[in-house]
Amino acid sequence: MDAKGRLILVGTPIGNLGDITLRALETLRKADVIVAEDTRTTRKLLSCYDIHAPLLSYCGERERERSREVVRLVREGREVALVSESGMPGVSDPGWLAVRACRDEGLRVEVVPGPSALTAALSLAGLPPGPVYFHGFLPSRPAARRRLLRELSARPETLVLYESPHRMMACLSDMGEAFGERRVTLMRELTKLHEEVLEGAASELLAAVGESGPRGECVLVVSPLGSAGEPRETDWGALLGEVRLAMEGGLSMSEACRRIAAERGVSRRELYARCLAAPPG
Repeated sequence: MDAKGRLILVGTPIGNLGDITLRALETLRKADVIVAEDTRTTRKLLSCYDIHAPLLSYCGERERERSREVVRLVREGREVALVSESGMPGVSDPGWLAVRACRDEGLRVEVVPGPSALTAALSLAGLPPGPVYFHGFLPSRPAARRRLLRELSARPETLVLYESPHRMMACLSDMGEAFGERRVTLMRELTKLHEEVLEGAASELLAAVGESGPRGECVLVVSPLGSAGEPRETDWGALLGEVRLAMEGGLSMSEACRRIAAERGVSRRELYARCLAAPPG
């Protein structure tokens, strides 16, 4: 076995290609081979930084087969860089099987940390430090998802979940039943041009998301139980003031309510009804 061989896990941008680290670029340039979850996405990244290295696909049913190939390459003294489609390999993404296979063979494994949707979302949520329960992607089947959400609703920690944009409406509906008024922060398109952060009870977010439709993979951060996680009372007076300012800027009442409701994570329908009852301008 050549002592120079090693597997290196490399964190890559979750959206904005400018988030790549200098060490990650150096590692990818020096790698003998790059093992990638999605070679199409990885080629875009490598092309952006003029990196030319052999690529091997590593996903789905090929994961176990590729893990054995990674072991062989490392044993031969090769430097193998492993990347997921975005973020950190092994964190709700492929990668752990290759790590386990190399460790079981006594081979060298290193990590070049980088961007992660998990840590980015926790920072943006604006919650006090404390225990966090990270589940990752929710089940795709409705019954399994509802069952899991009921179980998670009893956990006191801050919860972090991932969800597909095409299942988000159904997910928020199920979360409304499971979590009630417990506050949720929904983040879409993190680090990208149309990054969006919405806050509110799941039922309130359902209305906001319904207005804009599916958009990128989502991260959901559920506030912890207890005083720090209790839902904040909506300041409807302040929201009516924001609608008034938006209308003074040329928007109609309907357009202003739609925008403010989406930004503040409240029900557009309720905001509009309150505006009709007490016109903001």
